[in-house]
Amino acid sequence: MKAVICTKYGSPEVLQLKDLEKPTPKGNELLIKIYATTVHIGDTKIRSFKPSMGFFKDLFIKPMMRILIGFSGPRKQVLGMELSGQVEAIGDNVTLFKKGDLVFASTEMNFGTYAEYTCVPEGGVITKKPKNMSHSEAAPVPNGGLTALLLLRKARIKQGQKVLIYGASGSVGTYSVQFANHFGAEVTGVCSTSNLAMVKCLGAENVIDYTTSNFHLHDQTYDVILDAVGKLSTSLARKSLKQGGVYLHVLTSTYGLKLISEDLNYLKALIEDGKLISVIDKRYPLAKIVEAHRYVEQGHKKGNVVINVT
Repeated sequence: MKAVICTKYGSPEVLQLKDLEKPTPKGNELLIKIYATTVHIGDTKIRSFKPSMGFFKDLFIKPMMRILIGFSGPRKQVLGMELSGQVEAIGDNVTLFKKGDLVFASTEMNFGTYAEYTCVPEGGVITKKPKNMSHSEAAPVPNGGLTALLLLRKARIKQGQKVLIYGASGSVGTYSVQFANHFGAEVTGVCSTSNLAMVKCLGAENVIDYTTSNFHLHDQTYDVILDAVGKLSTSLARKSLKQGGVYLHVLTSTYGLKLISEDLNYLKALIEDGKLISVIDKRYPLAKIVEAHRYVEQGHKKGNVVINVT
């Protein structure tokens, strides 16, 4: 099978397209033929070994990353954390899925989706693909969509509350705008000029162009502020929070969050009810994954960048 491997940390050019042996599912595993995966900012940070959470935090996090992921390069050389595809074979103990099922899944830190095939445990973060989504549209949901859902759940949003999404045009941001709107909030999205119309279409009642206006200089305060890109100063965010308000950060507030298939099923239901969509910026073939990593690393993508594998 074709797969992209990463044998050492570094620039996008460390990614290499190779022929690898097709995996065989164990007793509780599904062999998935991957049709689409994604490149998100987390993938680029792992590939480059740059957590980018601030100098002092990185001093602590980098040694932990080396232990968990690998010292001179990723221990699991096929990266990629989410997929949409089809079950090609099942292990002897699998009962919930059958050959031919269309599925989408998150492999989390097991990686493995930059390939034509991967094995996923039946009890992992996997469920049937939404019927009204293509593989390209479904692939970003198990990571970006679930992250946004779990972050906003922490805020316990109530009907009529004011929620500000900073970085509303990114992957987590575009899903977050939709979730906050679905939960009944009055949503304000902060993004660049070219993305204002898109963010409004996703459900933001108000939009602020960060290239021409600073939201923290406005008189408005918010019940919830979510930094969906990890670029907002915490001190500035807190100036615009109401007393008792909730501040969420896409990097630090995700600690302790656990992705589960029940939540992925919840997103599947929202999608099939027409209440959640995926924004796709660019699509690349697997052979162009270096180019895709370069683009994502620039930090200006709109929604999601998809890799069409098959």
